[in-house]
Amino acid sequence: MLRTPALIAIAIGALVVTATPAVSAESTGKPPSGVVDAIERDLGISEEQAINRLANEARGNAAAPGLRKRLGDRYAGVWYEGSESTLVVGSVDPADAREITRAGASPRIVARTFAQLSTVKEGLDRAAPPATVHSWAISPQDNSVVVLASDEQAARSWIAASGVDAAAVKIERSAERPRLFYDIRGGDAYYTSEGYRCSVGFAARRGTQLGFTTAGHCGGTGVTTTGYNRVAQGTVEISSFPGNDYAWVATNSQWTAPGVVNGYSAGILPVRGATVTQPQGSVCRSGSTTQWHCGTVTALNATVNYPEGTVTGLTRTTVCAEGGDSGGSFISGDQAQGMTSGGSGNCSVGGTTYFQPIGEILSTGSLTLVTAGGTDPPTGCQSYEETYTGSLTSNASAYQPNGSYYQATVSGTHAACLDGPDGVDFDVYLQKWNGSSWSVVARGDSPNPDETISYSGTAGYYRYRVHAYSGSGSYTLGLNRP
Repeated sequence: MLRTPALIAIAIGALVVTATPAVSAESTGKPPSGVVDAIERDLGISEEQAINRLANEARGNAAAPGLRKRLGDRYAGVWYEGSESTLVVGSVDPADAREITRAGASPRIVARTFAQLSTVKEGLDRAAPPATVHSWAISPQDNSVVVLASDEQAARSWIAASGVDAAAVKIERSAERPRLFYDIRGGDAYYTSEGYRCSVGFAARRGTQLGFTTAGHCGGTGVTTTGYNRVAQGTVEISSFPGNDYAWVATNSQWTAPGVVNGYSAGILPVRGATVTQPQGSVCRSGSTTQWHCGTVTALNATVNYPEGTVTGLTRTTVCAEGGDSGGSFISGDQAQGMTSGGSGNCSVGGTTYFQPIGEILSTGSLTLVTAGGTDPPTGCQSYEETYTGSLTSNASAYQPNGSYYQATVSGTHAACLDGPDGVDFDVYLQKWNGSSWSVVARGDSPNPDETISYSGTAGYYRYRVHAYSGSGSYTLGLNRP
């Protein structure tokens, strides 16, 4: 949340009226030099370390949700360590160390599960904090909930009054006082009818309507906007603040979206997805005041006590920012992370900045992130021989075809395509009857709404289980049988 007397927005290539160079949808395998240079500069590491770090984080971010599922109620969080980001996975059961190591991560056995820490944080979220308590979030590397406060005694009294397990809370003295970066400044930005300037986050569509995400404190629904060039631009149709800090502006036909971020010194950068980076992972921010800076994620799901109201679900980072960087893009490699909210410090001496993760508004607003190349992936799994549809609520399952199973009389390939709604995590599992029970023989369980499976199997009885790991909505399942 960044709202002082004036808000500024990150200028993003998606908002320029004139044409911009096309960005290839294919990854070169090596991150853009501007990203490497900025991480090298801001984290004080070598070029080789920066490149290795980004590669390790890309692999770790993809593996983290699956590891969380496999450990279940023993899971105690994931984070990165070292200059090249070694993935560390916490568990309360020493027996998990072998599986974690096999997955390419470093195991850490701790006392509290992530679920226990989540309960502690939720208890603090329900207690009204004093002004001297600045923020709090789960720190898996500390195996505790870390509270940042300028008055330790006041923080302890607040923790005690909340009724949570105080032993699971760590207090860190903090001179920061989160405030909103809401200054009127020049640069690539958009302007609101209320007289503020804010930064663009990421281009996103609702159906066929194009628009962009930004910070909720930049303006409420109905506020109109003009672009960096003062050309009529759009209207705020979704806005949530405080509680959250996100908004979506529906733009008019004069605006196009190539799916990129203006990285200033790093160049024009492609956006290719929205995989969440984990604690201690690298992240960079683009803002119209301070332009391009990088740092690391220090906490997910932080609750921040701004003077204007408490906001939950933010990500805390070491990236610096200043007044006017409000609403701008946070990105890790080519993966969209969220929109600049608020923080403390500046880019001369360093500071702390929080961002609103993009996933929440994509889900609640039924939005689709616009990625580089300007085309959305195909949906519906239309190329498959059979198609089944259904609807699931979070943590529910359904079986296909039609709540039953099918018989394969010959050996061959079983293939499936699951198309779920944007912003959820739906999974699909192929099960085979082993004579006494159904066993999983193939799975698609990435942290995404869409999955594919291809399995070469012998004759027998098979069925598909579609599971809503998180989020709700309708799905399509396409099947090919041998």
